[in-house]
Amino acid sequence: MTIQKPFSQACENNKEAILQVIKTVFSQPTTVWEIGSGTGQHACHFAESLPHLEWQPTDRPENLAGINLWIEDARLSNLLLPLRLDVTDSQWPVERIAALFTANTLHIMSGDEVRLLFERLSIYLAADATVCIYGPFNYSGAYTSESNASFDLWLKERDPQSGIKHFEDIMGLAANSGLELQADHAMPANNRLLVLQRRA
Repeated sequence: MTIQKPFSQACENNKEAILQVIKTVFSQPTTVWEIGSGTGQHACHFAESLPHLEWQPTDRPENLAGINLWIEDARLSNLLLPLRLDVTDSQWPVERIAALFTANTLHIMSGDEVRLLFERLSIYLAADATVCIYGPFNYSGAYTSESNASFDLWLKERDPQSGIKHFEDIMGLAANSGLELQADHAMPANNRLLVLQRRA
């Protein structure tokens, strides 16, 4: 069976805005672990634009073949083959993570999966690791836009366990994992990019 190369219009729309932030956050040579690489479009764009970084895509098994198609076409020496990783896995394929990026994942996950993600980060993040999280969030228990409210309804109809998470809840989980908020960037289409750092 021929696998069709996946495509996300959302990735195309937001990749440049995200790049403008993460190029200042991940300014020094390091390996960035991407949780939930999806189609692989972000991995290719960021690895090409930030040659000082080594980019490690990861995702659930069903998405790896599609990511591989993007990586094969990109032919970038600093873009690694994707690894199988589910945030609920008790064992991740890594010993230490110095830099981590994830986009449009938390609202797909259940609350329990998000909690497990941060529990795993408390184990695998290096002492001064930097984490970037992109996506929509609610603030003070409220949606930031009508479009986010509609999006959340669509998510819950598709999977009642998913949905836009509350910023304050995420900050609580982050604090329990030793992470402190460094910046909260407003992004296009009512999204945010949170930059966190582990307390050394």
